[in-house]
Amino acid sequence: MEEDLEKVKKRIEELRELINYHNYRYYVLDSPEISDAEFDALFRELKELEERYPQFITPDSPTQRVGAPPREEFGVVEHRIPMLSLGNVFNFEELKAWYDRICRMLRMRDFELVCEHKFDGLAVALIYEDGLFVVGATRGDGYRGEDVTPNLKTIRSIPLSIPKDKAPKRLEVRGEVILPKDDFRKLNEERAKKGLPPFANPRNAAAGSVRQLDPKVTAERPLDIYIYGIGEVEGDGIPSNHWDTLMYLKDLGFKVNPHNVKVKTLEEVEEYYRYWLEKREELKYEVDGIVIKVNDYELQQKLGTIAREPRWAIAYKFPPVQKVTKLLDIEVNVGRTGALTPVAILEPVEVGGVTVKKATLHNEDYIKKKDIRIGDWVIVQRAGDVIPEIIGPIPSRRTGEERMFEMPTRCPVCGAEVIRPEGEAAARCTGAACPAKLVELLKHFASRAAMDIEGLGEKLCESLVRSGLVKDVADLYKLTKLDLLKLERMGLKSAANIVNAIQKSKNRPLSRLIFALGIPLVGQETAQILAQRFRSIDNLAKASIDELMRIPGIGPKVAESVVTFFRQESNRKIIEKLRSYGVKLEEEAPAAPPKKLPLRGMEFVFTGRLESFSRSEAEEKVKSLGASVGSTVTRRTTYLVVGADPGSKLEKAKALGTKLLTEEEFLRLLREAEEKMRE
Repeated sequence: MEEDLEKVKKRIEELRELINYHNYRYYVLDSPEISDAEFDALFRELKELEERYPQFITPDSPTQRVGAPPREEFGVVEHRIPMLSLGNVFNFEELKAWYDRICRMLRMRDFELVCEHKFDGLAVALIYEDGLFVVGATRGDGYRGEDVTPNLKTIRSIPLSIPKDKAPKRLEVRGEVILPKDDFRKLNEERAKKGLPPFANPRNAAAGSVRQLDPKVTAERPLDIYIYGIGEVEGDGIPSNHWDTLMYLKDLGFKVNPHNVKVKTLEEVEEYYRYWLEKREELKYEVDGIVIKVNDYELQQKLGTIAREPRWAIAYKFPPVQKVTKLLDIEVNVGRTGALTPVAILEPVEVGGVTVKKATLHNEDYIKKKDIRIGDWVIVQRAGDVIPEIIGPIPSRRTGEERMFEMPTRCPVCGAEVIRPEGEAAARCTGAACPAKLVELLKHFASRAAMDIEGLGEKLCESLVRSGLVKDVADLYKLTKLDLLKLERMGLKSAANIVNAIQKSKNRPLSRLIFALGIPLVGQETAQILAQRFRSIDNLAKASIDELMRIPGIGPKVAESVVTFFRQESNRKIIEKLRSYGVKLEEEAPAAPPKKLPLRGMEFVFTGRLESFSRSEAEEKVKSLGASVGSTVTRRTTYLVVGADPGSKLEKAKALGTKLLTEEEFLRLLREAEEKMRE
């Protein structure tokens, strides 16, 4: 029996080795040696053996590329070495200025450069420990990315393991996930057949595919990757320059772009740029320029970084791709914040490998300045992953049948009045119940600075609107546990917690409610000024523009916005609904100010999750005792209060020597301050 198991184990190992080899030939080298049917037979045999003998399944088995169940949310991965963004240059003069600058810093001109394609995809980091792929993350903000390990495992050109004897103990490689142009077209054709909206471009498709909660969806997308460098390394074996590192990574089994070149002069860089500017349409993937890097790692260290960009690398961008087509109509979209944006409806045209049917027109002033008319022949531009835009019309091709565009005075979605405050480019819908902006308004209404409804995040807001349970913000207060249990992935405990959080928010201060309503131009400070002056929503709703403008800190734009908001019948109905559900619409009479505030002159900053308070409650507490609250740690910060799972503020506080308080110490400080207040 043991001998039979040994034979099974040996066959499983043989099959894995064969499948990994043929995967590499097909997805990395683009040079298959066997037919798809033969490959499928090998894979099927391995899968059947592993199902019968699960004790022999390993994390790097090819069958584990699509094995993880859908996840409710992505975890966070800290990039120990930041994934920096690149600076851009757009012509040879700017490139030469960059080169001359680094030559002066290095005090030398004789050094090697590496030229690479600038992919139009999604940057990711892949971490290998003892040869096994263990973590994959998006770039995120450069310091923290999303954990998308199961999704990245579905990409066939990412090795699940690398030769342990050749690799350091821990190796982080960095690359760009892409969707080849032909596959992008096919994917959009399939989505059109299913009635789904097409992806705007290959980059959006790649990013959307990697960030799926269900890895099985990612596995259905024909994603690819090119590795372009390394991040953190623990152990020896990495070469001393970028070019040799790329060759080393290729030897480990990673897919490295064969079009990379090593050069010594700026003229050679320009030659590479010009060549691919002409040839880029022949590539299987989208590129929007080239990247130039100083080859030697020691020189890279000397040059260092500035802001969030390395000095030793630069992106030399290709000029935008332009085409001519006809402007058939101009539609008006209402964004999540209520901003009205004109969108050009175009005769379909291929621009940079993508079929363009719509383009942004930015705003009404842009249309007038460019003298763009419905029926014009226009120049359409697309640069990299930028949304297509109209550069301008071709007046010489006009027939006299073209029409001028006018921005509507009523919202095309809800019919509410449209206002455009003086000096602003965007016209805005004033309807608080406008379906086009309801999800964003719900998020804002529930945010910490507004009604502070814990658990009411973006996904739940979307579900509430999509289900029809919530048609305006006031509808939140009629939700029951049974209502919420009808939604996907909603358990009894979560439903109870959310209903309790909604009910608890009814007694927030008036200033919070005014801010939560999303009145254009009314921020937190303005909401506090209005609450202190009018003491109730009813008083505020009756205020005139002149009355509002007499208040210090309230200008004509804000005054007009407030009056217009309360003039809308739909907004007044929401106020009445809030009243009927028991939401507090008045400010309590101000208490007599205490003689002394024990925390006056101190500034508190918070990081992490507190058990005793919500963040907003803690902030209100210290404010009531005379302190101010900061959003970031600076030299003025008196205390950083550190809760569970603290963020980057903690490291900054340590660097500045800021006094740290645990939650227990913070509570003790509050008790002492309150005792002083009572004395």
